[in-house]
Amino acid sequence: MRVLGLMSGTSHDGIDSATVDWSMADGVLTGVVEHTGTRPYERELRERILAALPPNPTDMAEVCRLDTLIGQAFADAAEECGPVDLVCSHGQTLFHWVENGRVRGTLQLGQPAWIAERTGAPVVSDLRVRDVSAGGQGAPLVSYFDLLLLAGLPGASGALNLGGIANLTVRDLGIAYDTGPASALMDAAVSAATGGSFDENGRLAAAGEIHEGLLRDLLAEPYYRELPPKTTGKELFHPGYLARMASPYGLALPDLLATLTALTAETVAMEIRRHRLETVVVSGGGVRNPVLIDMLCKRAPEARILPSDELGVPADAKEAIAFSLFGWLTAHGLPATVPGCTGASGPRILGTITPGRGPLTLPPPLQDAPARLIFVGR
Repeated sequence: MRVLGLMSGTSHDGIDSATVDWSMADGVLTGVVEHTGTRPYERELRERILAALPPNPTDMAEVCRLDTLIGQAFADAAEECGPVDLVCSHGQTLFHWVENGRVRGTLQLGQPAWIAERTGAPVVSDLRVRDVSAGGQGAPLVSYFDLLLLAGLPGASGALNLGGIANLTVRDLGIAYDTGPASALMDAAVSAATGGSFDENGRLAAAGEIHEGLLRDLLAEPYYRELPPKTTGKELFHPGYLARMASPYGLALPDLLATLTALTAETVAMEIRRHRLETVVVSGGGVRNPVLIDMLCKRAPEARILPSDELGVPADAKEAIAFSLFGWLTAHGLPATVPGCTGASGPRILGTITPGRGPLTLPPPLQDAPARLIFVGR
């Protein structure tokens, strides 16, 4: 079954896509990655998304417009990927409602009807809220994918995704959680100072020096001391948060970025050290930041840092591939959540389905979930 996964994460920079042909035999689910790609948001749309994020005010008229415009952008991305049997679209998270340490709601925009109309394929969407309604955090959903991928690795292993927010899955404990910001604060610093999107290859951070005083203040954030399951996002780590913490120091941009990179490296490394992980499979845009990876390796020297590419999963497309998997699971009537990772009361089948052009036809439900996940070349 060929399933297209579509994902835009907390960097809000564009739409990642991955088409995977899935087949299962003897409990092993095999994926053939046929396509991966990224379609950047048009500048005006990205600016409107950023302007609508908390703590900025917005209104329902803009929410409606964004739901349509993001849905159309996802349809554009899907159309570039060719025919598939099913699409699974994460959409774009605009708000994750966390109150007193509990997630009470979540909102992803990107109306799936636009994707179904454009491609003719049925679309699975709105996946996170099912976990939230069962008492979960709605994140990290990718933990299900991680645990299957890590199943064959020796020793204590984990999976780390470095997007806007960093999340870690610990295989032997069956837990997953957000460790804190990955690129979210770095990107906010670059945007405020230059109008750009990110520090390409960490060049600016490489030219700066870590300010230990600011780093100490940043590490005092209470979120880092909370116990999993837990989740965070730009509801906490937003540009206003950065301005409040960093403005008293008046650092030049390279020094600020070096310090923020150290923050990400240290908050992740603390968790790697705490769980005594021997191998950490890393994905997300942060893999391509050599300054961040170097800092992480130095702060977690006992762990082998392994790009997910080496397991057949392109690091830049892992989350899109994971959502392709979630679509396959939903189509076959299988849950795609791990209660120990999200805090839900039990595993749940995720998402709602928007029919394509023809009658909605799904495969026969499967009784047994896959026990292992492997990827092979085309």
